[in-house]
Amino acid sequence: MAEASRQEQTAAESGTSAFARPETLPSAQPPPTPEPLQVGTPATSAGGVPAVVSAMKHAFSEMGPVRGTKTLLKVNQTHGFDCPGCAWPDPKHRTAFEFCENGAKAVAEEATTARVTPDFFRQWSLVDLAAQTDHWLGKQGRLTHPMVLREGATHYAPLSWDEAFTLIAEELRALGSPDEACFYTSGRTSNEAAFLYQLFVRQFGTNNLPDCSNMCHESSGTALNETVGIGKGTVTLEDFEKAEVIIVIGQNPGTNHPRMLTSLEAAKRQGCRIISINPLPEPGLQRFKHPQAVRGVLGSGTPLADLFLQVRINGDVALLQGLGKALLEREAKQPGTVVARGFVEERTLGFEAYAAHLGTVSWEDVVEQSGVSQEQIETVAEWMAGTERIIWCWAMGLTQHRNAVGNIQELVNLALLRGSVGKPGAGLCPVRGHSNVQGDRTMGIIEKPKPAFLDALSREFGFEPPRHHGLDTVATIQGMHAGRVKVFFAMGGNFLSATPDTERTAEALRRTRLTVHVSTKLNRAHLVTGQRALILPCLGRTESDAQASGPQFVSVENSMGVVHASRGALPPASEHLLSEPDIVARLAKAVLGERSRVQWTWLVEDYDRIRDLIAKVIPGFEDFNRRVRQPGGFSLPNGPREGRFTTQSGKAHFTVHTMPWLKLEPGQLLMMTLRTHDQYNTTVYGLDDRYRGIRNGRRVVMLNAEDMKELGVESGQVVDLTSHFEGQQRVAHKFVVVPYDIPRRCAATYFPEANVLVPLDSFAEKSRTPTSKSVVITLKPAVDQPALAASAP
Repeated sequence: MAEASRQEQTAAESGTSAFARPETLPSAQPPPTPEPLQVGTPATSAGGVPAVVSAMKHAFSEMGPVRGTKTLLKVNQTHGFDCPGCAWPDPKHRTAFEFCENGAKAVAEEATTARVTPDFFRQWSLVDLAAQTDHWLGKQGRLTHPMVLREGATHYAPLSWDEAFTLIAEELRALGSPDEACFYTSGRTSNEAAFLYQLFVRQFGTNNLPDCSNMCHESSGTALNETVGIGKGTVTLEDFEKAEVIIVIGQNPGTNHPRMLTSLEAAKRQGCRIISINPLPEPGLQRFKHPQAVRGVLGSGTPLADLFLQVRINGDVALLQGLGKALLEREAKQPGTVVARGFVEERTLGFEAYAAHLGTVSWEDVVEQSGVSQEQIETVAEWMAGTERIIWCWAMGLTQHRNAVGNIQELVNLALLRGSVGKPGAGLCPVRGHSNVQGDRTMGIIEKPKPAFLDALSREFGFEPPRHHGLDTVATIQGMHAGRVKVFFAMGGNFLSATPDTERTAEALRRTRLTVHVSTKLNRAHLVTGQRALILPCLGRTESDAQASGPQFVSVENSMGVVHASRGALPPASEHLLSEPDIVARLAKAVLGERSRVQWTWLVEDYDRIRDLIAKVIPGFEDFNRRVRQPGGFSLPNGPREGRFTTQSGKAHFTVHTMPWLKLEPGQLLMMTLRTHDQYNTTVYGLDDRYRGIRNGRRVVMLNAEDMKELGVESGQVVDLTSHFEGQQRVAHKFVVVPYDIPRRCAATYFPEANVLVPLDSFAEKSRTPTSKSVVITLKPAVDQPALAASAP
C-alpha cells in the first residue's frame, strides 16, 4: 500500500501546505543556514584552551568582561546560583571556576544584556520571526514585558500582569472539564515553583502535568523503579573516586555534561578503567584536557577510555546480553568467581530465568545486532569479573528507543550479577540533562502520582486531589490535535522544538484556544500558537529575587539526589519580571479564588513558607529550611544506595528481554538525533560542532562512507530525508551529507531540525518516551540544491 505523507495529511486537515505556507501561518520548522557548511577533521580531545576561549567569548560577548567575570565566579558556588545547564553534582571542595564551557554559554544566554521589548514585537510579525533561525531568535535577548497575541493578530502586544492572569482564568474557567487543560514543566523550574505549580494544577482538578522527563529519562525512572525500587541513580560523586570500572554507554559527556569529565579524569588517574559504548566516537571520552590544570592547558591531557565499543544504533540490548553471556560462561568455567552468589541469592529475584534466557542467546546474534566483536565484549567481561566496584552511566542513547526500558534493565541485570549496587564505588548513574529535572519530579510534577503523595496533599491542604492519571507529553499532543485539550500552559521550555513530529505538534498547538509560555527568552514555541497566546517573562537563575520579606533563594536537586540552594545576584533584566513562584501564586489566586484555602500571596512573600509545606508533604525534606542552608545542601534518602531495595518484594529484580532484531529494507538507515557542541537542549548557542569538525550549519546527516557509496550520494550533497513508520512518511528537506565514523546502516542528525522525522506514535514501551534515536529513514537528492554544500575549512 502506498505510504501517506504525515505533513500532507496534516496540511490537508488544516487547509495549508506543509512547506509552502501562507503568510498568515508561521513555519514550525527553522530555516536552513544560507552560508556554506564547513567540514573538517573531528577532534580527538575535549577541553583545554579552545574550551576556555569559547567560554570567555560567549560570556564576554553577551555580558561584557566585568559583568561576565563577576557572574561566572558565582556559578555553582555555595552562596551563588546553580548553573542553568546540566544536573551534574558539585564537588565538596569547589574551585573558584566551578563551571564548564557549555555552562558558561548557558549563563551567558540568560545573563545577556540584550533585550526583547514591546518595540521589538511591534516591528516583527510572527511570520517574519518564523523566517529566522533558532540561533537568531535566542540571540535577540531577554523578554521584558508580558505579551499577548490576540485572536487574528499578526503581532504580539504588551499587556499588564493582571490582564494576563484574568485572560488565563477566563479560559480555564470556561472549560468543560479541568482535563481540557495541560500544564507542561521544563527541568529548569525550582523546587519551590514546581511544588506550588503541581498544587495549583491539582486544586484546579487535573493531573495533566507532562514534563520534559517524558522525553528523556522517563525510561530510566520506569526501568529503575521496577528493578531496584527508586527511579533515580544509586551513586554519589564520591563513588567515582572509588570505582575500578566505569562504563559510559549512550552518553556524550564532553558536550552534554562536560563537568563529568573532571570526575572521569580523577577516576582514571587513580587506576580506574573506563569503557565508552556509543555509535559515534566522542572526543570527550578519548582524551580530556582539564581547562583548570597545567597538564590540560599546556600538556596533552589525560586519555580516558581504555576501550571504545562502537555499537550500532539500538544494538545495546544485544551488547549487554553478550556481556552477561560472557560473564556466565566465565562463571561456568570457574564457579563462584564471577556471579556475586551471596548478593544474588539473598537480595535479588529472577536470576535463574535471566541466566536461562542468556543460555538461548547466540554469539552470532549478539555480534550481528550489536556490531561489536565477541573479543571486545569478552575483554569488558574480564574487567568486570575482576571487581564489584563498577559504575554504569547512561543518557539519551539508551532511553529513546522502543525497547528503552529493556536497554536499562539489561544494564541493571549486569550490575546485580556482579553485586555492584549499594556498595562504595559502584552503582547506577543515569545522567540527567536539566539542572532540576529530577527535583521537579520529586516535587510532584508527574501525570501518574502515587496515592501516598495525593493523600499527603489532601491532609495538608484540605482538598481531594484528582486520582485518575493525567496526560504525558505524547498524550498531550494527541489530545490537542484531537481537540480534547483546549488550553496549553508551559512553565519554561521550548515545547514545539523539544517534542517529536514537529508539524503534527504545531498543528496540535494551533487547534487550542490558548497557549501560554513562561519564558526568559524568545523561542520558536512562541510563534506557533493557539487562537490566543501569552508570553509571561520570568526571572532567571542568575537574577536576584526580592519578595515582601526580602531577598529569596530557591532550591534544586542534582542528578545524584543532593538538594541545595541557588541564589541569583544580578539585577533583573526588567522591572516587569516576576519570579516563577510568584507567577504560579498569582495564577492560582486568579483561577481558584475562594475555592482554595491556600494563602498563595503569603507563601511567596517568604519562600521559607513554601519549604515548610514541602517538608510536611514530601518524605526526605524534614527540617528543609535548616538543612538546605548547610553548605552543599543535603542528600535525599535512597534505599538502593544505602543497601535496601525498595521494591514491593524488598529485593532487586532481574528481568528478561527479547533481543530487538533490526530489519531494514534496502536503502533504509536507522537514524538518531543528537546535539551539537554549540547547543543545550533546544537552545542554539552557535552554528559550530567543534568536536565533530562541523561548522557553520546544522542541517547535516552523518553517514558511513560505505553506505554513501552504496546509496550513490557524495560528501556535501544536499538530500531530503524521509522517515517511515506504520505506512506514514515524514520529510525533512535539504540536509547536507557528511561522511563520518559511524556504523554501517546508521545515520546521525541534529535536533530540533530532525525532530520532524520522529513519529509521535512511536514511543518506548512502558515509559512512552519518543523514539528519537530509532528512526527509520531513506534519503534522496534534493530537488533544488542551494549553496549549502560542504567545503573544507
